[in-house]
Amino acid sequence: MAEEKLELRDVDRALMHDDAKKPARTPTMYERLIQPCLAEVIGTTFFVFIGCVSVIENVPAAGRVQPALVHGLAVAVMVACMDNISGSHFNPPFTIAIYLCGGMQLTMVFPYLISQLIGGLLGAGMSKLMVSPGNYVNATGAAFDILKSDDQLQGALCGEIFMTCLVTMVVLLAAVNQKTKSPLAPFLVGCTVIINILAGGDVSGTCLNPARAFGPAVMAGYWSYHWVYWVGPITGGLLAAALVRLVLGDEKIRLILK
Repeated sequence: MAEEKLELRDVDRALMHDDAKKPARTPTMYERLIQPCLAEVIGTTFFVFIGCVSVIENVPAAGRVQPALVHGLAVAVMVACMDNISGSHFNPPFTIAIYLCGGMQLTMVFPYLISQLIGGLLGAGMSKLMVSPGNYVNATGAAFDILKSDDQLQGALCGEIFMTCLVTMVVLLAAVNQKTKSPLAPFLVGCTVIINILAGGDVSGTCLNPARAFGPAVMAGYWSYHWVYWVGPITGGLLAAALVRLVLGDEKIRLILK
């Protein structure tokens, strides 16, 4: 019996040794390029869809709470489900900031941005098909129509910059920076979206995402002050990347004060 056990152990060791010799599987072209872009399209589509519907069908008594919870929970769910496929960006400022902090290759940046904008269009189109025409018109198709005059510009632009900086910083610290990386990243990002909407919804509408602004603007044909929802979020994303690169990042990411 002892001899048989020794032989079995030798066989097990040989098998383990053979497995160790096997080269790691190389991802296919589909897995490296096409699948991540499809995940960005699908994830952004459903995020924008559910976000638009929550605004169009918002119960007046709920105020900002309904859109805040819907957007935040949608982000958390989609990020958790697709993180290992594409990284779950679903937002151009996130993609730009993650690239600047070394979290993705330059060759994937442009395909991701295009995928997110396509997803924004599809999501907004799906919401238009779902809701009643009357509710759609009353809500301007969930396009950001809160800005009515130039007097509101400063507050709205600053709000989009600062709030996008906050949520992008959470993304970078929870999902990219090794020192602070956390399995709770989907929850943290979702919570940050919720608190941003609750805090600044009446100032700028709390877009924080050009893809979320672009799709409804196209579907509803509403472009007033649309540039705010590109300039603000992208500037906020760049500011967050600078904070992580210069101050908060680990030794691999931080450019100075090593």
